[in-house]
Amino acid sequence: MVNISKVKDGNVVLIAGGGKCYTDIAARFCYSERKLDEILASDYDQQLVKNIVNSGHLAAAEFDYYIFGIEGYARVTEIQLVRKRLASYLIKSGRKELSGERQFDVVLPESIMDLSVSIPIQGADIYRDKNCMIPTGLSDQYYTKVDTGLILNILEAWYNEGVDQSIAEEDLRYMKPQATAFRAIIGMNAHSLLDWFKIRACMNAQTEIRDLAIKIMEICIDADPVLFKDAGPSCKGLGYCPENSRQHPSCTRIRKSEALKVLAEYQLNK
Repeated sequence: MVNISKVKDGNVVLIAGGGKCYTDIAARFCYSERKLDEILASDYDQQLVKNIVNSGHLAAAEFDYYIFGIEGYARVTEIQLVRKRLASYLIKSGRKELSGERQFDVVLPESIMDLSVSIPIQGADIYRDKNCMIPTGLSDQYYTKVDTGLILNILEAWYNEGVDQSIAEEDLRYMKPQATAFRAIIGMNAHSLLDWFKIRACMNAQTEIRDLAIKIMEICIDADPVLFKDAGPSCKGLGYCPENSRQHPSCTRIRKSEALKVLAEYQLNK
């Protein structure tokens, strides 16, 4: 049977990162005249890290690296995830399930779990039963009720039959749905993470990638609250929503166009 889980049930764990803040060391290395041994022996300077974050000059933050393990997310989210190029990804192979432990795991939003539709089956050899609906005048066209679970079960049965017939799984996987679950290890530095949160923690982000971003963001804030004090969607740091007409209905920030008007009026009255 297909193993179905819901969007937002995905799991994220911190494998490495946090603890010692290397942004602090990197910043000193660039600006201090002291020797390297002295820099490394210095106590952690929280204010220096705050200054780096507030300035927006985050090159030093690229020396703090975080590795996460994720599971229970759909291929739909994988496609969006790997658009962040300044990161490393190691994703579990979708070509085969080893040791005979074949599973068909999918992640679905609740909105489609109970979706059902009647579809025409032209010239099919099917049995008429109480669940079939045959419209008047279409005696040669049969309709059957198909729901989400049935579609997934058909795909699973089709896939397993292909395996039994020795068809390569790298070919069979072309018919796997985008809801197919994946597992991955993700490596990203603090600078990249802060940039990634600006886009993926936004209310306009797709539900599952936003869930992933928020879970990773919460882990990062817990690991280093100073370095990630401004972590979040773009509007958190800007003070306004840069999406303008695409602003999410639930977002309460002033729009960029409105903020620019306020600034222009201030300049005129200055």
